Amino acid sequence: MIEYIQHFHFLRPLWLLTIPVLIYLWFKIRPRKVSKNEAQKGIAPHLAKALSVGNFQGRRIYPIDVVIAGAICLALAVAGPTWSRTPNPLVAETAPLVVVLKVTESMQSSDIAPTRLDRARFKILDLIEERAGARTALVAYAGTPHRVSPLTEDPNILRPLLESLSPEIMPETGDQADEAMDLAIEILETADTPGAILFVLDDLSPANIAHLSEITDPPRPPLVFLTALPESEQLAQLQQINDATVVAMTPDDRDIHQIERRLKSAHQAALLDDERLAWNDRAWWLAWPVAILSAFWFRRGWTMRWVILLAISMLYMQPTQARADGWIDWFLTPDQQGWIAFNRKEFQESGALFSDPMWKGYAMYRAGQYEEAAGVFATLDTADAAFAQAMAEIRNREYRPAVRSFDKALERQPDFPEAERNREITLAIIEYVESAREQSDTGEEAGIGADDIVFDNEAGRGTDTQIEATDEQSAPLTSEQWLQSIDTNMSDFLRSRFLLDNAGGN
Repeated sequence: MIEYIQHFHFLRPLWLLTIPVLIYLWFKIRPRKVSKNEAQKGIAPHLAKALSVGNFQGRRIYPIDVVIAGAICLALAVAGPTWSRTPNPLVAETAPLVVVLKVTESMQSSDIAPTRLDRARFKILDLIEERAGARTALVAYAGTPHRVSPLTEDPNILRPLLESLSPEIMPETGDQADEAMDLAIEILETADTPGAILFVLDDLSPANIAHLSEITDPPRPPLVFLTALPESEQLAQLQQINDATVVAMTPDDRDIHQIERRLKSAHQAALLDDERLAWNDRAWWLAWPVAILSAFWFRRGWTMRWVILLAISMLYMQPTQARADGWIDWFLTPDQQGWIAFNRKEFQESGALFSDPMWKGYAMYRAGQYEEAAGVFATLDTADAAFAQAMAEIRNREYRPAVRSFDKALERQPDFPEAERNREITLAIIEYVESAREQSDTGEEAGIGADDIVFDNEAGRGTDTQIEATDEQSAPLTSEQWLQSIDTNMSDFLRSRFLLDNAGGN
């Protein structure tokens, strides 16, 4: 909240100069209050008494009071109050998160049914579902920390990995939470937006407190601790860690909602320092007090004649393309309706509502309609539109068209570091895919047997190769099906990986 107050300002402050003018007009127009003695001056007392009806106090609130109050609210709205940034619509609206899970013998305790470790798994999966569309990574630690999964939006990748974690597969016993935090920070450095770290544990060695509380430059990501303990138990040492949020594990979803609120708050605070993002105009908030004040104009004796003329003129100024879907079209434009649906994460509906082509493309992108989104962005001639088109084409696995779109964005705006970086990544993907295709087609390093089928594609690098498949093979495997198709037990796979980590591999 303090960050928002510090960043509060007006986008169009010159409109604030109208407020003194409105106050001057109010002072001049508002009727003066007349005292009882002044009103009865020159009238005989017995006649004045007969002419007086009720309590002589005069009106306390006049129509001009309400009109000026509404006009001041409108002036503030036009001035553009703001205190937050507009998030990039191409990325999730929640911060990337690294979940650091303690996997030790103490986590096998059954004081929380079924065990602390099992309950931690359930909570992590619930949190991932709550953060749908946001990227999450997983780190496991005991005597050594290990990267279980990189940042991913797919919960099906994390689920089998989580279920396979147990103290038996950890190479060393211990409590190296400090090294686990360093590994989590390393993972977050690969993200485009600032993230946070969530520790899920049942205890913390006092030797780690100093490192976790250390003030670094740049500052470490926000820390959240979810304690896998019975509700009556607490970890007092966690209170010694600077800028950390401690959440007790609950039987219901209260802990999940508390963590999500903390992550959103940290993400919004980080966006305030991103100069690349536009400020979010909050003028629409003032529409509600204006609407309430305008309701008083229709009280008997309060209606002002010019209000009727204004209402009639507004009927003739309605947009010609307004839809007749219902009463909501009388109050909100299609873009406003689309923005409300977008904030509710109803992206497919918002894509149909938006009339602004850029936001229509953003909504289609978030709804997974990448081909349609790329087509919308292609109709615009800005660098941001070309960049968004390239990102949609990458999502649609059209890597070469994406490179051309990045080139278009750099042509329109040469100083565009995001386009340059993503263009290099896309070229690396193309190189990797084509190298893998060549090895598959020629049999290099593939251990091809005498009866295997080989496709010669050496002269056609970069062209598409079509292979007829049976109906059983035509549908691509999901990430979960792919993980389940691996013959090696997942626990054995993770144990081997962790041993390689300790031996010096990545």
